[in-house]
Amino acid sequence: MDIIILHRNLRLEDNSALFHGSHKQNYRVLYVYDKHYWSSDGRSPRQFSFFVDCLKELQIGLTKLNSYVEIFQGSYSDLATYIETNYPQSSIHLNHSTDTSYFRDQMSKFKNIFKESQRLKVYEDFGIQTQEFNRDRWSYDWNMQMRKERLDLPKSNLNHEPADLMTLDDFLDSQNIIQRSFQKGGTKEANALLNSFFESRSEGYSKKMSSPHDAEESCSRLSPHIAFGTISIREIYQKLESYYPQSQFKRDLYSFRKRLYWHCHFIQKLETEPELEFNSMHRMCDNLRESENKEFIDRWINGETGFPFMDACMLYLREKGWINFRMRAMIMSFASYNLWQPWQSTSPLLGELFVDYEPGIHIPQVQMQSGVTGINLPRIYSVNKQSLDQDPEAKWIKQIIPSLNDIDPKKIHSADLQTAYISPVVDLKQSAKYARDTIWSIRKGDEFKKIARSVYFKHGSRKRS
Repeated sequence: MDIIILHRNLRLEDNSALFHGSHKQNYRVLYVYDKHYWSSDGRSPRQFSFFVDCLKELQIGLTKLNSYVEIFQGSYSDLATYIETNYPQSSIHLNHSTDTSYFRDQMSKFKNIFKESQRLKVYEDFGIQTQEFNRDRWSYDWNMQMRKERLDLPKSNLNHEPADLMTLDDFLDSQNIIQRSFQKGGTKEANALLNSFFESRSEGYSKKMSSPHDAEESCSRLSPHIAFGTISIREIYQKLESYYPQSQFKRDLYSFRKRLYWHCHFIQKLETEPELEFNSMHRMCDNLRESENKEFIDRWINGETGFPFMDACMLYLREKGWINFRMRAMIMSFASYNLWQPWQSTSPLLGELFVDYEPGIHIPQVQMQSGVTGINLPRIYSVNKQSLDQDPEAKWIKQIIPSLNDIDPKKIHSADLQTAYISPVVDLKQSAKYARDTIWSIRKGDEFKKIARSVYFKHGSRKRS
């Protein structure tokens, strides 16, 4: 018997665990539902809703292969006991996943249980180096991984053993799932997005992706599908390579291709140094923001800062479960620089709002926008400037905050609204100056520079070298 364990690679094609685990055509497909995982830092019901969409579609595909998803409720330690008791001779297959500490600790214990027997097969995913990490050859390895032939569908299952675990339908009936109007999950939807992006939506992508209004349509919108693995990065890359020569939007697709690379580059950081979930990449930066202001954080996460563009971005994110990259950077920059709040406190709260929450991208990006990596120059986004640049006539802001409909755009951009809106939580210029002076005061020292060099050797991109 082969046991195939699902986590986030929720697709049939180009799925290593499903492909290799199905070869003997005698297998069971399990998803480990651990309620503690789904309530851990950064996780939220909106992500679970998308996940359920993906799992439902995967179930339909497996049914055609005489298989189906079974739900094991409990921890990975509980699963190990179940497997050892019922299938002591089984082979176990799963895809590697870079995730937060709760999952990582659970998986480490699970792997140790089967270490001596060598029954557990763990397959690498994306372009991540899990063994023999080497940043100098990382780009080469990534390109080699992307060009490998994609794996076929799993083989049909000849096993007719009665299931003793919960079926997916019974599991879903037992869950209080709140369906929201976020993106729909599943491989079919991922392919539809990819095709429409290549054919038309990518026109002007390299410029439009900066605007929260334009980006909604002009970005690929594949990020939650990549996060939950309804389509593989390799499939996206290879389809892009085949489509690129005849595309009319080569500049835009080139920008998109770079972001596939950066996706894996950032995940590698958390994979290499899991402590980044809690500690700044440059350890001297952990002393910058030692205390938190609950009122500041509450007003920030609820879109009540008194800066209309900032609030509109947060309200949009809360409603849609997605916002474009530049606005994500500005949102985090505002929390870390203008509000001067510890990124460790704000990061998980922000992560919960993203349907496409990917810890390996989210956490290093949070640190980058907070000025604590040591290898990236601090960039303090001006909310007023972004407001003017991205929404000159304030039309998008007014759509989201209708109470500002009759207000002059200039007053909206400058947040000079008196009693017409919420009072600003901080003085934008003074708070930015304090942050800039404080950050640069520690960056000038020799010790800081010495540590920054070691950070670069561990995490810095060599793509341009």
